[in-house]
Amino acid sequence: MDLREKIRDLPASPGCYLYKDADGDILYVGKAIDLRARVRNYFTEDARANSKTGSLMREAVDIEVILVANEGEALALENNLIKRHKPRFNILLRDDKTYPYIKLTAERFPRVYVTRRIRKDGGRYFGPYFPANLAHRTVDLVHKLFKIPSCKVDLTRYHPRPCLEFHIKRCLGPCVKDLTTPEIYADAVRYLELFLDGKTTDLAKSLRVRMEQAAEAEQFEAAARFRDQLSTVAQLQERQRIDASEGDDADVFGYHFEQGKVAVFLLHMRNGKILDRRSFFWEDLPEGGVNFDPGSFLSALLKQLYLDQQYVPRNVLVPVDFEDRALLEETLTAKRKSRDERAAKVEILVPQRGDKRSLLDLTAQNAKQNYEQRFRVTKPSQKVLQEALQDALTLPVLPKRIECFDISHFQGAETVASMVVWLDGRMAKSEYRKFIIKTVQGVDDFASMREVVGRRYKRLRDEKQPMPSLIMIDGGIGQLHAAADALEDIAITGVPLASIAKREEILYVLGQENEPIVLDRHSPVLHLIQMVRDEAHRFAVTFHRARRKSRDLKSELLNIPGIGPSTVKRLLEHFGSLEGVKNANETALRSVLNNNQMEAISIWNASSQSEG
Repeated sequence: MDLREKIRDLPASPGCYLYKDADGDILYVGKAIDLRARVRNYFTEDARANSKTGSLMREAVDIEVILVANEGEALALENNLIKRHKPRFNILLRDDKTYPYIKLTAERFPRVYVTRRIRKDGGRYFGPYFPANLAHRTVDLVHKLFKIPSCKVDLTRYHPRPCLEFHIKRCLGPCVKDLTTPEIYADAVRYLELFLDGKTTDLAKSLRVRMEQAAEAEQFEAAARFRDQLSTVAQLQERQRIDASEGDDADVFGYHFEQGKVAVFLLHMRNGKILDRRSFFWEDLPEGGVNFDPGSFLSALLKQLYLDQQYVPRNVLVPVDFEDRALLEETLTAKRKSRDERAAKVEILVPQRGDKRSLLDLTAQNAKQNYEQRFRVTKPSQKVLQEALQDALTLPVLPKRIECFDISHFQGAETVASMVVWLDGRMAKSEYRKFIIKTVQGVDDFASMREVVGRRYKRLRDEKQPMPSLIMIDGGIGQLHAAADALEDIAITGVPLASIAKREEILYVLGQENEPIVLDRHSPVLHLIQMVRDEAHRFAVTFHRARRKSRDLKSELLNIPGIGPSTVKRLLEHFGSLEGVKNANETALRSVLNNNQMEAISIWNASSQSEG
């Protein structure tokens, strides 16, 4: 049965349709309130004249439909199918970076940390946070206020001693018996939830009661702790009141299309203030972007951005209208109200004048500038690059110093390690370090990485030197965890740790291993990380080759009867190389060797020359 015959049997019902090629691969996913009428449109002369539609229909040999109850369900299903199958003729959101959330785990002693992926694992998620480092700043405040940790220590059992976080009063110490109790910890978690839920009034009342009770019981240290927490909460309440009076939440979109490529710039406005920005790029639009339709493009982008997100802003500003704007408004409003019945309706606006139009013009200018930087290979400024790296890896502070490690060996022999340093935009070669692995026998990259990272940062700790903004490891999850174990052994916490796996160029961040980061191959951030990683590899290999060459030279000289290790060392230091020893005259050799050694060297030299 050909396509036209199948269309005659399609129902006039809402649903999704999937065009397939001869191999059964899905080419395109669409939705319709009337499947039969919508699919028939693909066979009209006007539709076939369109480059994209014409190409699609030349390749399509089959169609599959999925019926749903209404157009809203079709909208959600279309989004899921596009994300799952990634059809070639659909607009695809390549940047899968999600917004950062704060997660409170569902454990006996819950932990709190920043994540970009929401899972159905019983944990509670708060957010999203703009900008990304706000989530880290909030978690840092949580450590100080409520002493709930972010560590990776196994809390299902007790340990002999607490880590540094307990000693600097950022953790209640649930890892060690009798440092806290389940009841005290549960109270701290309850206050934390009130804080992250934004119920600061309820939190303040509870803290005030606890402070007064502690004072009456003459528990003055506890009362002072509650007083400090109460003061911080009061400051937050005042800041929230100021922000709430200044405006609504809005996301503002601008785009620039040229030569089959698109750059999109997104501004996140919260309480009337610009809090964050985000950029997207497409260079592989269907049919090279011929007959590019901004409305269809923005419709696809908004669905993929918001339908799977927990948070939807009240206003979304776009530069052009599109067909299913009203339906998307209705769907997103329902999503917003499912979280809060009092939430306002979501409006997707296409302003033509006034302040909102000025915002759209601003985002369009930024989109054009991003297009120039991306596709005309304009090098981004150092600060922009640092901010992009901070955002990509969700680092708590702007990265100023990166230390990167690599291991090198040949069949397990002469194992060495390197550390290179990226400092404020340049490679600081004077701060590079070489390491000879001392405690590991044979080939064991994990143990070698653990040794060298432990040695490096134990020394920094003992000398009270500042830690880097980021520790990078050349390798995958195994090397990452080996480095993490080394830091845990010396009680160093809070230093961001990441690794980059060879070949796949996948980034793993400690604590987010289940959410590997795959950066676009054009990303300046990826290029920076690759450059630092490659430099660490080059430095390690160079050091290893030098060690091997020295070993080979020594082994040849050590084969000479009467020549020992100390004599070999003197010869190489004096003449610089094996070739220098061979070419040295008798007078020069006598300055280093005694008579017996001179005779042995002369015999070896004569033998070497006859073989040559």
